[in-house]
Amino acid sequence: MIHRYTMEQREFIKNNALGKGNAELASLFNKNFNTNLSKEQMKGFKANNRISSGLTGRFETGHVPFNKDTKGLSNGGEVTQYRKGHKPHNYVPVGSERVNSDEYVDIKIADPNKWRGKHLIVWEQQNERSVPEGHAVIFGDGNKRNFEPDNLILLTRGQLAIMNRRGLIKKDADLTRTGIIMADLIGKISERTRGRKRK
Repeated sequence: MIHRYTMEQREFIKNNALGKGNAELASLFNKNFNTNLSKEQMKGFKANNRISSGLTGRFETGHVPFNKDTKGLSNGGEVTQYRKGHKPHNYVPVGSERVNSDEYVDIKIADPNKWRGKHLIVWEQQNERSVPEGHAVIFGDGNKRNFEPDNLILLTRGQLAIMNRRGLIKKDADLTRTGIIMADLIGKISERTRGRKRK
């Protein structure tokens, strides 16, 4: 589920990000706004808004973790350590869907937290094979919610790179397919041009 940030929430993150990891900042945010934001959502928001914590990813000498001495305790002091087999309150079952920070729909495919793009799964079910290595599946009309089989197009990473550079992914699947043909031609021309320069 996508979280729609208010202006107050955006300012809160900007003002409190420095020196805090994503888990710590998400916890602080959730306490202040009575929300249930995950550290992945916080990471996505910070990346999309170019907000840096200033952390290097390494603990400095003398660093004290924000959750030191709280194992098994909530902030209210009650013992909450999970028993074996217990599922956290934010657990979602395999098969659940979510929208990631890039606006793609993901499906949970395994516990504890393994997700995969729905468009890849739908394409593989329709074609009864895995997406080949070095390939991608795109939405022909650019609509990341249109999972109709004829809108999901397989292409190579090389074709995709050319199409992104040249703006060849259109809002019409047939035009996008034509764009793949053009990308192949552009790729061939580039190869021949490089070959002539070597000679």
